[in-house]
Amino acid sequence: MSFTLTTLTASVQEWTQNDESTFVAEIPFFIQNAEERIFKVVDLEYFRKNVTGVMTSGNKFLQKPSDWLANFSLSFVNSSSENVFLLQKDVNYLQEFHPNPTSTGTPRFYASFDVNNFIIAPTPNSNFNVEVHYYYRPASLTTDNSGSTWISTNAPDALLYATLIEAYTFMKGENDLLQLYTARFTEAISRLKIYAEAKENTDAYREGLVRVPNQ
Repeated sequence: MSFTLTTLTASVQEWTQNDESTFVAEIPFFIQNAEERIFKVVDLEYFRKNVTGVMTSGNKFLQKPSDWLANFSLSFVNSSSENVFLLQKDVNYLQEFHPNPTSTGTPRFYASFDVNNFIIAPTPNSNFNVEVHYYYRPASLTTDNSGSTWISTNAPDALLYATLIEAYTFMKGENDLLQLYTARFTEAISRLKIYAEAKENTDAYREGLVRVPNQ
């Protein structure tokens, strides 16, 4: 079984027995929220990317890729042509470690500052080539009525139950049904993790385990 936007919309209407126009208009938003729910609880190696860029001397910020969701690693090439990995911390740690951003040095730490930027500490004292290995947000099923996505093809049950959770929450539906769909979603995610994730808890640089930013 694989869902398209059209077939998943029809399934949601059938499961909820609701074809009211306002509800139907909201289904794409339910699906988008369902996709986000899945991406937040399971690490999918199929959605990894590497991009290169430049840390600019005197600039404590580094722009994130436009489709960035969570980080695996951030590294730069030092003056000895060595690849150096920065350690990920939260923003408060960086601000305490390096309270004066006008003071520069060799970068050691980074954090997710906001939706668009990383913050680096110390502020770079030179231009450095960087590589960001990250988990990206794939295109939503809602972008194409007839197309499918990796999630809708390989985890259709997880997507369906996550969408039903959103739908029943919107409808203020019966609590026992909401609990049932939540339990089925959890089961579906467990199966997806077995299928898609590394089973060994080993070094993050070697296995590429996702590094969700500390907030």
